[in-house]
Amino acid sequence: MSALRSRRSALAALALALLATGALAETAAPTPAVSEALNAEQPLPDVVEGRADAPATIIEYASMTCSHCAAFHRDVWPALKAKYVDTGKAKFVLREFPLDPLAAGAFMLARCAGPEKRDAVIDRLFDHQADWAFTANPLFHLEQQLIAAGMSEADFDACLENQALFDRVRAMRDNAAAKLGINSTPTFFVDGRRLGGSHGLDKFDEILAAEGH
Repeated sequence: MSALRSRRSALAALALALLATGALAETAAPTPAVSEALNAEQPLPDVVEGRADAPATIIEYASMTCSHCAAFHRDVWPALKAKYVDTGKAKFVLREFPLDPLAAGAFMLARCAGPEKRDAVIDRLFDHQADWAFTANPLFHLEQQLIAAGMSEADFDACLENQALFDRVRAMRDNAAAKLGINSTPTFFVDGRRLGGSHGLDKFDEILAAEGH
């Protein structure tokens, strides 16, 4: 079997394994159940940007093929990072919530790059989303992005065939859907307060100010 056919087979396997999930009612303010779900050990370890002991926490549930997520990372994230993360006021965590097999594969590849490179790969894939996610041969173009980020072709193939990693990416999504009622991206939790959809820096300012940050 050719390498390209193997990659296509791996992506097809992801499609078969990703199951639809239900959603719970959205809540604007944190409840004990929400706080417990957010703070529980996750199927994949969090990669934290900023000080681990920062007083505020911003968690984003994102999908790599979500155009609104890419817009947030292009238009809002730099200012949010500069104002809160770089100054030690908040830490930021992006958690995987793939909406389709291609997004699941992209998240797997970001994890395979290693914890120190994972967020850099995610940033690159959001920056170049139109160059790989919405093309006639997205898997080929996704591979080119990972090669540019320093991953070998062999490691690319091996990562997409890693069933254990895929199961953990899927578990991230399933847990968030079941326990937090997430059914769309991006969905944020700003110090436990839910914020769904596309918003500017001012909305984050509003919530963090209300929480005393």
